[in-house]
Amino acid sequence: MSDPNPQRAAATRRLPGRLTAPEPGWTTRADVVIVGSGIAGLTAALRLREHVEKVLVVTKTVLNAGSTQWAQGGIAAALGPEDTPEEHEVDTLVAGAGACDRDAVRALVTEGPEAVHELIALGTNFDLDAAGELSLTREGGHHRDRIAHAGGDATGAEIQRALIAAIEAAPDIEVIQHALAVDLLLAPPEQDGGVAGLTLHVIGEGVRDGVGAVHCRAVVLASGGLGQVFSQTTNPAVSTGDGMALALRAGATLRDLEFVQFHPTVMYLGPESRGQQPLISEAVRGEGAFLVDDEGTRFMQGVHELADLAPRDVVAKAIMKRMLETGRPHMWLDARHLGAEFWERRFPTILATARSHGVDPVTELIPVAPACHYASGGVRTDLDGRTDLPGLYATGEVACSGVHGANRLASNSLLEGLVFSRRIAAVLPGELRPWQDVAADGRTAGLVTGAARRDLQETMTSKVGVLRSAGGLAEATGLLDKLTGQVAEQVDQDSWETTNLLTISTALADAAALREETRGSHWRDDFPERDDARWAGHFDVSMSDGVTTVTFSPAPATDTDLPTDGAGA
Repeated sequence: MSDPNPQRAAATRRLPGRLTAPEPGWTTRADVVIVGSGIAGLTAALRLREHVEKVLVVTKTVLNAGSTQWAQGGIAAALGPEDTPEEHEVDTLVAGAGACDRDAVRALVTEGPEAVHELIALGTNFDLDAAGELSLTREGGHHRDRIAHAGGDATGAEIQRALIAAIEAAPDIEVIQHALAVDLLLAPPEQDGGVAGLTLHVIGEGVRDGVGAVHCRAVVLASGGLGQVFSQTTNPAVSTGDGMALALRAGATLRDLEFVQFHPTVMYLGPESRGQQPLISEAVRGEGAFLVDDEGTRFMQGVHELADLAPRDVVAKAIMKRMLETGRPHMWLDARHLGAEFWERRFPTILATARSHGVDPVTELIPVAPACHYASGGVRTDLDGRTDLPGLYATGEVACSGVHGANRLASNSLLEGLVFSRRIAAVLPGELRPWQDVAADGRTAGLVTGAARRDLQETMTSKVGVLRSAGGLAEATGLLDKLTGQVAEQVDQDSWETTNLLTISTALADAAALREETRGSHWRDDFPERDDARWAGHFDVSMSDGVTTVTFSPAPATDTDLPTDGAGA
């Protein structure tokens, strides 16, 4: 591209405009439907119930099956006596590599401490130090100890427990489990063309079984990320990009999809391992562990001022470079010096998991390699979670609020879900639209066979993973185009999820091909330098009846003069 500020359509692709599904066999109503049951979804539900007559939470499997449950390290906020929101803001902007929305970051860091204290008041038991104060640790990219944790390395599980207990104590919040959100129902154009409800597929008994329709006045997406796009990920099996895909099909915009964070220290289980992989939390390095190669060399020294605690994109790239240089499939994490007592007290979950895979971190090096961890992009929102589709809000990993930029700062994800769900709950009750009619759905239905999933994931990992190039991305989009022709012979959840994965994979690969630079978690070996003159801005993906369009939007002037990590590619 020669245009330094392209604002035209840059790539188009055809995909299903909606998922092939049976006609709804049952209906129900709620003022607000929340899709997802992690920290973002349950926080929104608990706060909205105070102001909205009926809140319905739908979750794909059970309440604790999402990514929140798996969060090990903790939640970041300026909670220490010497820390400030301003310092947290700078660390977030540096990690985001010039792609953050400064106002969104400021909202995150200034409202974060109060939000965490409210989480404590709700019943979350964070770890305390000997003086009875919050025990705070440090992770990559942070210049202060500001990570609150629980159960040593089971922070997400403890937060999830507390939130579920609060939901169970609120009988006015209805919950439907084992419910896959299929597609949004839209109002007629002469009303506002926005959200009028959504269709669900429920695996249940009695009246609510199979595909049904929920009529509502607003939908809050809190459905998590897209990790299952890749063959190795830290994300649970439910993370198939469903919320992003249904929002895109309905007319909402996706932003920054190319910025997928690959966690640098995921336990390497061998070349044939697939699906969810064991995460070795960044907090282990925060407590003194360090990376080495086969020769025992600490290769992060001199790469970044924070060495092993550099931002995640810097560490992941350094590991990949050393793997390429040595021909080895992984590097090593050395935490032996922490000792058995420390491991058992501070990281009991990680210790048990590693031992279950035949590695004892107390006496052995841990084999590690980068794997897909977090989507910094998602459904584009404003500072209060509004999307560009009337009645649709988004929060947590499914959303692109602007706080993460090109690379999420460690432990900011739980905080984002908490803060922006609170912001949605503050504005949504006053914005509830009248009940809308449901328009006839003229979008072209389609469905890709679940058998295409393995090829899709292998292609995304090898061609659109940590290291990208024009040639590899062209191969990827070529194969993804072919997979759209593998039509499902039967309508089932596997095919719905695979079609969602294909939709998101195609948009992600197109954006990655168009961003001809290296920035944050997006690493192009054919364009190894960051290029603010051309690419300070965002790639947005939109869809109209299955035809996607990717366009570039230059960043506002207020967001271009941001700190940099000084680490290069």
